[in-house]
Amino acid sequence: MNASLIVAFLGAMLLAAPETFSPDPQGFIRNWLVLAPIAVQEDSGASEIEKDFLNGEATITPKAGDKVTVGGKELTWKAHQTSDFFVDFLQAFGKERGEDAAAYAVAYVIAGDEMKVKLLTGSNDQSTAWVNGKKITRFTETRTLEKDTESGEVTLAKGQNVLVFKVINEKNNWQGCARFMKDGAPVKNITISLAPQ
Repeated sequence: MNASLIVAFLGAMLLAAPETFSPDPQGFIRNWLVLAPIAVQEDSGASEIEKDFLNGEATITPKAGDKVTVGGKELTWKAHQTSDFFVDFLQAFGKERGEDAAAYAVAYVIAGDEMKVKLLTGSNDQSTAWVNGKKITRFTETRTLEKDTESGEVTLAKGQNVLVFKVINEKNNWQGCARFMKDGAPVKNITISLAPQ
């Protein structure tokens, strides 16, 4: 194979590979695909968190730009980079509707090896998180955001894993955060992609 063909082949491979991002130094995921806002019944987050707005929410694999109709309204999955350790759904997605609303955030977690880790989440207000279709954390009350209020054991497979994080806001702030930890420290050999493999 001559040099120009090798260069062209390598260039094509680079274009085909999705961009990846590292969690922040504390391990928090800062790059997400977000679908929001989804209207929910007023002051009923505890029951609305149980509703599957996407007809298979635990196993979704969206791409940026994918469109979904929820409750008669078309929404678009958008790539989002947070400015802090949490997603501020109200600031970024709540202009039209920031209260009595739900959001989904998805991150494709690429693990260098299979590993047993902990998923830690926090939310304002209710939330549920799944990894590879398995429910890992759940919270059904109202509250302000704090780091690591829920946690669950999870085995990340080598390669791509799908983290789906649903957060409902009743009133005021609307936020969520997630990170993977092992032995009290952020997991190092993972990256985040916003494209399914």
